[in-house]
Amino acid sequence: MGVFSRLADIINSNVNSILDKAEDPPKIIRLIIQEMEETLVEVRATAARTIAERKEAQRRLTHFREAQAEWDRKAEVALRKGREDLSRAALVEKAKLGDAAKSLEEEVAALDSALSQGEEDIGKLEAKLREAKVKQKAMLAREESATNRLQVRRKLRDPRVDDAFTRYEHVQRRIDRIEGEIEAYDMGRPKTLDEEFAELETNSAIEAELEALKARVSGGTPPMNKS
Repeated sequence: MGVFSRLADIINSNVNSILDKAEDPPKIIRLIIQEMEETLVEVRATAARTIAERKEAQRRLTHFREAQAEWDRKAEVALRKGREDLSRAALVEKAKLGDAAKSLEEEVAALDSALSQGEEDIGKLEAKLREAKVKQKAMLAREESATNRLQVRRKLRDPRVDDAFTRYEHVQRRIDRIEGEIEAYDMGRPKTLDEEFAELETNSAIEAELEALKARVSGGTPPMNKS
């Protein structure tokens, strides 16, 4: 026996409620989908047999009605020929066929009702199957996301990551020491003539830009650059 035992159980089931109570939701949702798909195949097969039975019943019903019309014609012919006995016998055969036709009409009506109910059940079952597959897709996505996050957490807590950061900081401190030595060599060294002029030009440019900024702020006209 599967997760569900009858079609009604599937149609009336609440997928969310089943998953909430399950100890292993991914496994349960797979079983639910499998049961639904198998049940859908069975329901469709039953519908196919019902359609075939209805076609056969309809053919027999058509045959009985044609036979009734023929016995009716024969009864009329016999009566016109003065053979009331034959006419009566023909009407008896027509009545027998009428009873059989009525029984077939009831059978066709029952088959029509079964087909209508089967179509409705198939529609509901397909809707439930789509719902279950959506749940499965969402569940797989959550599981994949959780697995990826867990792997990241494990890597972050890996001692090798801390070792790597320690080595990085060691290299950074070594570079800082080298740069400090370079700056120390430059301390107290007199500036070259080119450096003096470059510094002077930089200062002049900054002062000119500062004066222009002051003029714009105060709404005045910036002084002319005398350089």
